[in-house]
Amino acid sequence: MTQRENTALQTAARWWYGAIAAIILGSLIIQIALLFTGGADANSGESGDSLSIGIRLWRLFSFFTIESNIVVMIVCLLLVANPLRGGPWWEVARLNALLAITITGLVYAIILAPMVHLTGWALVATIGFHYVSPWAMVLGWLLFGPRHRFTARTIAGAFILPVLWLIYIFIQGQFSLWYPYPFLDVTKIGLGSPLVNAVLVLALAAVLALVYLLIDAKVPSLLRDEASEPALAK
Repeated sequence: MTQRENTALQTAARWWYGAIAAIILGSLIIQIALLFTGGADANSGESGDSLSIGIRLWRLFSFFTIESNIVVMIVCLLLVANPLRGGPWWEVARLNALLAITITGLVYAIILAPMVHLTGWALVATIGFHYVSPWAMVLGWLLFGPRHRFTARTIAGAFILPVLWLIYIFIQGQFSLWYPYPFLDVTKIGLGSPLVNAVLVLALAAVLALVYLLIDAKVPSLLRDEASEPALAK
């Protein structure tokens, strides 16, 4: 690959990740505007007629969907600055974003989408959060890479976000009696089923992490960072 070709691919990657960040930011602005005007929550479909703005905002940012999208937005902005960014902590952050947003997309499409019926701007926001952001992020990584970045240690660190989020949700639920997703709602289905469901989500994340590790090791990408190869050989 020539230097000119590599530069062109880096430019394409910057535009790709910049578009993802813009879509997430736009969806977040739409959702917050809906909260302040009594509109529907794109995560649950609920309106806020009986809730204060403070509670609605707190609930909004308690959804894993929102937290994973914010992480992806930050990662995308850093990739806009440098598509070849590297380093152990960076790869943990990037795999964290990949895993979190993939779980968001899969869980919403398989479990939650049939329960939530949205229209108007709430539908626009949920398309950004649950459909465009997850699969555009995964596709961007599949296309651009760069590869040979993930290790077993990276996988362990990438579980920080989902594990901390689950701990937070179960603790806050004991006081608020509110849970963001039906399959984690202790007040309606008891404690046992939500704990099992949480373990199943983490198991799904573990499978995805192994798949991403295998792809990173075996499947080539458009962007290649030769400087990263010696570090991974150690």
